[in-house]
Amino acid sequence: MSGKVETHLLDGVLVLSIDSPPVNALSHGVRVGIEEGLRAAMDDPSVDAIVLTGLHGKFSAGADISEFSAAPKPPHLPFIIDAMEEATKPIVAAIDGIALGGGLELALGCHARVASSAAKLGLPEVLIGLIPGAGGTQRLPRLVGVEQSLEIMVSGRPVNAAKAHAMGLVDEVVEGGALDAAVQRAQQLAQVPESWSSVGEKNVNTEDITNSYYDNYMQSIAKKTRGQIAPGRIVEAVKGSTRLPLEDGLKLERDLFLQCMKSPESKALQHVFFSERAAPQLPSMDASAQPREIKKIAVIGAGTMGGGIAMNFASRGIPVRMMDVDAQAVERGLAVVRGNYARGIKRGKMTEAQLEALMGLFEPTTDYAELADVDLVIEAVFEDMDLKKRVFSELDRHCKPGAILATNTSTLDVDEIAASTQRPADVVGLHFFSPANIMRLLEIVRGAATSDSVMATVIKLAKHIGKVGVISGVCYGFIGNRMLEGYARESGLLLLEGASPQEIDRAIFDFGFPMGPMAMGDLAGIDVGARVREERRKAGSLPDDPRYGVIADKLNELGRFGQKTGRGFYHYESGSRAPVPDAEVNELIAEQAQKLGIEQRAIRDAEIVERCLFPLINEGARILDEGIALRPGDIDVVWIFGYGFPAYRGGPMYYADQLGLDHVYERICHYSETLGNEFGYWTPSPLLERLAKEGKGFLER
Repeated sequence: MSGKVETHLLDGVLVLSIDSPPVNALSHGVRVGIEEGLRAAMDDPSVDAIVLTGLHGKFSAGADISEFSAAPKPPHLPFIIDAMEEATKPIVAAIDGIALGGGLELALGCHARVASSAAKLGLPEVLIGLIPGAGGTQRLPRLVGVEQSLEIMVSGRPVNAAKAHAMGLVDEVVEGGALDAAVQRAQQLAQVPESWSSVGEKNVNTEDITNSYYDNYMQSIAKKTRGQIAPGRIVEAVKGSTRLPLEDGLKLERDLFLQCMKSPESKALQHVFFSERAAPQLPSMDASAQPREIKKIAVIGAGTMGGGIAMNFASRGIPVRMMDVDAQAVERGLAVVRGNYARGIKRGKMTEAQLEALMGLFEPTTDYAELADVDLVIEAVFEDMDLKKRVFSELDRHCKPGAILATNTSTLDVDEIAASTQRPADVVGLHFFSPANIMRLLEIVRGAATSDSVMATVIKLAKHIGKVGVISGVCYGFIGNRMLEGYARESGLLLLEGASPQEIDRAIFDFGFPMGPMAMGDLAGIDVGARVREERRKAGSLPDDPRYGVIADKLNELGRFGQKTGRGFYHYESGSRAPVPDAEVNELIAEQAQKLGIEQRAIRDAEIVERCLFPLINEGARILDEGIALRPGDIDVVWIFGYGFPAYRGGPMYYADQLGLDHVYERICHYSETLGNEFGYWTPSPLLERLAKEGKGFLER
């Protein structure tokens, strides 16, 4: 018996327990152990039934993705599941924790499923550009129908045990562990042979599935899944489950799975999968550094950002002190927080009682002295260095020794902020992205003096509040906003040269971003960007280029701040977020171009995409070369989770590798020659130039 699967006999039931921490992935050793256990159970007359479960509080998180790079060794998971369905003794799955991907497919091969109330079940293969490949597309519809199967597989989101039970995915939900109930059910099934059968023997209920159902469904997901092939292949496989016998349906699924596996989209998404997991790792950190205990936090600044930050902690049961300059500002901030939570009630995600319990975790204050007992303070005031330094000076005076002092600055020097305290080792950057209660990215900015214990604490805390933490060094804008500078700069220059806001946004949208730079500027607030540029002018860090940001600055002067004022690069009808082209903006652009002596021209989409993306790739290379980012994948994670770079393209650094760095380098040199390089906008980074000439990619550096 494989050491990855434990066995013990319990009142005639052979319990097979997967023992492959941390998530019981279905590695080769696990598959061997399950196959051996099944064979032993079939041959042993003292065994009446089998229960399949997992140790360490989890059933199984599915395939061991690290095995994808090589041909899998037998026994293959589909073979094992087929053997389970053909077993002459009933098999029951005892599902604790998670049953995801191949883990759920394994459970679907059982004759019954018992889940603990805290269990999560799902088929998330689409998130790495694949479809379920061990029968999930064929067996799940036979249990829960077409509509619910597509929702689970195309979204990739797991369902909780209660919902799984309601849809017929599990037969029983129990409090606590599922093993005892699963053993009882297995014993009952063994006593009545005609009471159990395999999922594969069932037929899919197609009573409500019309001839146009699949076409309509594909249209409904087209915008959300554009650029990806896996969602369409899932639909094709599920459609096959309604028309083909199981054996033929499984062959269809396998063919579609292999198509996806070979696709560039899947390879890119697998890169993102591994990069996301590597991003919080800090190799230089002392392994003995212990995280500090965080029982209570404070947030300075009760605006939209501060309120959103606070919600992350309250939603995990951590009390929050909300502080601002006056009581009314705090009350307004808490009203916004309440409104955000109230939307959860409308969507059926929480009750009124749960909302009140969450609001009970907030404590308003205007007095720094009341922050004396908090373990972590996050400053979220305006991007003004002098203001932030005054705040940190006050925090230094009032917060207890060992309290972590964090700044949410998006661009400013964390080391300069830390120098305004007597405890720079306790200062760190925690750059949340707006809206902070929704966006998953968190840039963790390590200052020159930030201690390992502080880093260990915030890395652990990021995971606890559901964020994707990426470690950055200190520089202007850190990873994301430093790279964004070139993207935003070129979009502004393209406006002056003749591309309209809607042409630029359409080209970037068609590349795969959820919105283009102009629509994003309107959403984020044109005044916010103008304030950042003003800070940079004061610091002398903006190029002496009269074209730089001129259109956005003019819009700001006119009070066109974007969606919040109904006017920005676009016009917004009352109550609508749909951008409408605005003739006044086009006139403003033409007027400024004439003043600056710029002759406008028609600009192709290909140039728009290159001029927006290649500067940020070039800056990413500098960030990597300087050690601001530890890995190219860290940069990719920042841009996917923080800025909407299409995940199926793998992030900017991965995308550049696929294009070939020699091509990226050549095009940057081309724009340097054709557009001029007076301000250094098109100077290739040394790392990019070296790798291009060596024929290497960023991942090979």
